Amino acid sequence: MSMLAEVIIFLAAAVVMVPLARWSGLGAVLGFLAAGVLIGPWVLGLIDNVDTILHFSELGVVLLLFLIGLELKPSRLRVLRRIVFFVGSMQLLITTLLLWPLAAWWSGSLWIGLLIAVVLSLSSTAMGVQILAEKKQLAAPHGRQAFGILLMQDIAVIPLLAIIPLFAAGELGSEVDGSIVFGLLQAAAVIAGLILAGRFLLRPTLRAIAATGVPEVFVAMALLVVLGTAALADYAGLSMALGAFLAGVLLADSEYRHEIEAAIDPFKGLLLGLFFIAVGMSIDFGRVMASPLSILGLVGVIMSVKVLALLVVGRIAGLNRASTAALAMALPQAGEFAFILFAVAVTEGVMGSGLVDPLIVAVTISMALTPLMYVINEKLLQPWLASSEPEPEPDRIPDDHGEPRVIIAGFGRVGQIVGRNLSMLGIHFTALDNNPEHVEFVRKFGHKIFYGDANRLDVLRAAGAAEAQLFILTISDPERSIQTAQMVRRHFPELKILARARNRDHAMELMALGVDEVIRETWLSSLALARNALYALGVRKADHYVDRFVEHDEATLREQVEHRGDQERLARIERKSREQLEELFSEDRRLLREGEEGSDSRQRD
Repeated sequence: MSMLAEVIIFLAAAVVMVPLARWSGLGAVLGFLAAGVLIGPWVLGLIDNVDTILHFSELGVVLLLFLIGLELKPSRLRVLRRIVFFVGSMQLLITTLLLWPLAAWWSGSLWIGLLIAVVLSLSSTAMGVQILAEKKQLAAPHGRQAFGILLMQDIAVIPLLAIIPLFAAGELGSEVDGSIVFGLLQAAAVIAGLILAGRFLLRPTLRAIAATGVPEVFVAMALLVVLGTAALADYAGLSMALGAFLAGVLLADSEYRHEIEAAIDPFKGLLLGLFFIAVGMSIDFGRVMASPLSILGLVGVIMSVKVLALLVVGRIAGLNRASTAALAMALPQAGEFAFILFAVAVTEGVMGSGLVDPLIVAVTISMALTPLMYVINEKLLQPWLASSEPEPEPDRIPDDHGEPRVIIAGFGRVGQIVGRNLSMLGIHFTALDNNPEHVEFVRKFGHKIFYGDANRLDVLRAAGAAEAQLFILTISDPERSIQTAQMVRRHFPELKILARARNRDHAMELMALGVDEVIRETWLSSLALARNALYALGVRKADHYVDRFVEHDEATLREQVEHRGDQERLARIERKSREQLEELFSEDRRLLREGEEGSDSRQRD
């Protein structure tokens, strides 16, 4: 079968199964898994190169971890260190201790049982994070604990890969091989190299690429950063996902953060969906049907023990009953690293394929069952466990944005003045500008500004427009300003928009789009000059006259909005407005001519 035909099959299966799963309340992940089962070798048999697809689609997990790292500044990551190292280590230890005797009995070897227990104690980063992200629960107490546990598990893969050869023939207690120490030093050197490169090389390189003004080249550079760091991490014996996560953390405070996120996110979504489809296809129903009780027993033991361990860990971590149950139901599966670690164990002669094959099937089924378990948690467990039991106050994580959330599109003269007024009151905002040289210049003066085109939906989403409370549009180019206003109003209808208009025609177009408030560029300064001119001429009621003019002109502008583009009709409305103004102020003009209003002596009195 040609590659094009396979792509069409994948897309068709996803388009059919994922919406059905979402409409039935089961979630997108279960839809992708069902699509994989449907087109896999055991149902329709449309796709058969499952291992190749699974290996390639693991890049989706790499991109997912990079984007998560992009949301975490180092200052925020430091706050999570207790969750990562204490709670994460506790989960690994408790789960391993519970699984070890069962695995030793099943495998017939104490040390092989320990290896199996450690590998099965790891959960699926892709499955856990995607479910929590889909439910918008990553920032919830149980979501943060789950993320910390998964991050610790990614770190634990490094020494696991190094010590697997020592499990052969019970050599775990023998003298530590020098290659292990060398491997750990190599991993440390690569991490240090990534940190240095992130600080001193990435930003200048991204600035040069952005200056080309070619979006496709920037997308290519973003992918190169992610895949390059993942490849370096893999070379050093680290997990590719951990390397990509570190790269994301290093760029979390970069001015290119939102543009990079917008560039990477579509690839992440496609590859992660492909990963879940590949997991569904890799379920070996032949082995399940050959020994169903044995396989289902393995799955039941793995998931039951992990749920029990997570319930204990959640309570020790201070979660209430509902959050503890949510944590346990998010991470009861074995993870994708089991495929890699068991493959290494077979290669090194530590385990035979007869022992590994049923474990791989059980791991796959446990991953496939997780979305269903989380549905059960939400539909049954959470309503039952909901109580007045308070959630402990979590450690405060520094927020890049703060509340209320404000987005400023265009950070030139107008945008900077607005931003300075917000900053002086501690109101945080995200500013976007698509000129890399201007971004670099403004950041030197301490302003928080990001490179990105506010006219792109993916950039707006990356900047947090879905959660923002206010959108301030200060782009000077009328065409780009109108396009951005259309984009925001169409996709974020609840978001309030304040806009700067270059002229009257620009203002009419923005008002027609439903922008909440439009300020013409020279309007207020012109009114201030007019007011001062009247005072200079001795007109005592200058404020009154100017206010009346403003009221009349704005009413005229609202009338003209309905006829924008019809120059003759606009001219008639303008002439009519002038006549009305003359009539409105006819008495005041008479008094001015007679000197009743313009006398300097009267003004002083």
